Amino acid sequence: MRHPLPYRAASSSSHAARIGALACLLVGACANSDTVSGTGSGGSAAGNSGAGGVSGTTGSGGSGTAGSAGAPGTAGSGNGGTATGSGGTAGSGGGTTGSSGTTGAGGAAGRGGSGGSGTAGRGGAAGTGTTGRGGAAGTGTGGSTGTGGSTGTGGSSSDCMTPPAASPLVGWGTGTTGGGSATPQMVSTTAALSSAAGGSGAAVIYVTAKLPNASIKIGSNKTIVGLCGAEIHGHLDVVGSSNVIIRNIKIVGYAVGDCSLDPSYTSSVGCSSGNDAITVEQGSHLWFDHDDISDGTDGNLDITLGADLVTVSWTKFHYTPRTDNTGSDSTGGAGHRYSSLVGGGDNSPGDVGKLNVTWHHNWWADNVVERQPRVRYGKNHLFNNLWSSTASNYCIRAGMDAMILAEANAFVGVKNPTQFNSTADQMTSYITAPTTGTNANLLTNTSGNLATGGGGTAFTMPTYTYTLDAASSVQAAVMAGAGPQ
Repeated sequence: MRHPLPYRAASSSSHAARIGALACLLVGACANSDTVSGTGSGGSAAGNSGAGGVSGTTGSGGSGTAGSAGAPGTAGSGNGGTATGSGGTAGSGGGTTGSSGTTGAGGAAGRGGSGGSGTAGRGGAAGTGTTGRGGAAGTGTGGSTGTGGSTGTGGSSSDCMTPPAASPLVGWGTGTTGGGSATPQMVSTTAALSSAAGGSGAAVIYVTAKLPNASIKIGSNKTIVGLCGAEIHGHLDVVGSSNVIIRNIKIVGYAVGDCSLDPSYTSSVGCSSGNDAITVEQGSHLWFDHDDISDGTDGNLDITLGADLVTVSWTKFHYTPRTDNTGSDSTGGAGHRYSSLVGGGDNSPGDVGKLNVTWHHNWWADNVVERQPRVRYGKNHLFNNLWSSTASNYCIRAGMDAMILAEANAFVGVKNPTQFNSTADQMTSYITAPTTGTNANLLTNTSGNLATGGGGTAFTMPTYTYTLDAASSVQAAVMAGAGPQ
């Protein structure tokens, strides 16, 4: 067995150390430094001997993630002071301020750890230094959540390469199919259009550009559609062609403000020597829909010489101001701004029973003077159209053997909504233009005649089905809807 060491009186220094250690145990300030939570309160008593320990490990941050532990405090150099300081700053006789711990993530600020206990002089056990600011919890106020941008309003469809739907085909032109289901061809030059539109083979042609002045022949079995603001300038020749659809396109004649711009113009005759914007002769089953037709030298759209079974819908007709002051057929200030002729001459046996045309939702607009339309022979049905040209001499005129049914139209600020071409023509023609009832025409600020009756055959009921809009709605609807879409 081991013998006990002989009793040896304690030195005064070791006795003091024991007292200090006992004090440490009594106040709980000598806990292991690695397990101290951030709850120590800084002592204020000054230790007599221990030099300040370097900061201990930081206290845990409040409720946030704890700050990273500080390096252990260096043992105090006071008498007998060998213990590692725990938590905050070591007591230096009252202890120097503990170094702050690293910033805790999140949470409220943690209290400083318990002061390092350095080996105490008296009172040094409690002297834990001023409470170190523990790593202040990283509780900076987070930036407020950014308000999301409002959802962008979807724009309207801007894919101009997709043709708009055609309006329903109504009237005498019913049965017209054009190029049918042929694969569409895109054209952007006059040469390409002329090539694609020629002949009688079925073709669907999309015009995608503004084409310069030219005369272009349109063969049978064609559908021509304008896209992306397409325009055809010059003259379209639809002579002897059948089953043709031309829609959603702007067609501008040669004579924009000056008939002499037309290569066919002859000064000895005047504007009538030039070309129409569109000439239709002899063919049948033709449909013009949502077009804008202007500035033809002779006419905008003339339908003559036995052409038949035609529908013209949602189309705008107009002119640039011009004069026609020279030639044997001069019209002076009227400028031969004569828009639509049906039937090219009297005593034309080939026109008898033909020239049947339906006109609906069209607009005869700026600077049109006459022929809106002027009709010979055929049964022409005009419903839900608008006339608004203050330059007009007349709107609808009945010539030889014409049979006209005009219903639920709007005449605004024009002269002579309907009239006969002459007393002789009144004897062979007939105009039905009601002013009462559900199919009555609406006249607003008009002057002159609304002629009706006649000595010819009355035309009061077409053989096809159609639906009338109220005349009171026509002006707004046509102004908004006529022309390319």
